[in-house]
This record gives sequence, structure tokens and C-alpha cells, in this order.
Amino acid sequence: MTTTWTITQTDYLTSDGFITTAHWTALAVDGDYTASIYSTSSWAAGTPTIPYASVTEAEVIDWVWETVEKQATEDALAAQIALQKNPVTATGTPWGQA
Repeated sequence: MTTTWTITQTDYLTSDGFITTAHWTALAVDGDYTASIYSTSSWAAGTPTIPYASVTEAEVIDWVWETVEKQATEDALAAQIALQKNPVTATGTPWGQA
């Protein structure tokens, strides 16, 4: 299983250029199976201290990992994929089937 973390958007203060919120996704792929989680992480004004114009996605991802449980998030993605591979529920109707 491969997991990719992506910052899809940031919110920042125009007054000083510091990021206050990062919108992120974590996407797991295991063969034909995929699972994803979308969330946000927020910080007080002035923290982190790298201004919007100078920050990289990798740095923002590091900030996110300081605010979320990275391993728990990746474990949740793995659990979603495990349920896709081995479902415990199904849908349908028993009548009218050949």
C-alpha cells in the first residue's frame, strides 16, 4: 500500500502572509483499491513561522503531521482498503435473481 499526503489549499492572513489553515488529503492505493481522507489542520496566527510566499508543500505536510496522528490516519486508510478487499456487509435483494 502506498500513501500520499497532499496539501490541497491553504488559508493565510493577508496582513502578514502566515498560513493559519491547511486543507489536506491522504490517499492510499493498494492495487485496484483506494481510500482517502480529507481534513484540515489549523494554527494560531504567526505559527508556523514560514510565510506563505516562502513555504513548500513538504513543510506544510510536516506541520500537519505535528497536529494529526499520522500513523493512526494511515491505519484508518489501511482498514478502509481491507474492508474493500473483504467486505463484511453487502446490499441487494434476494428476489428476482436468476
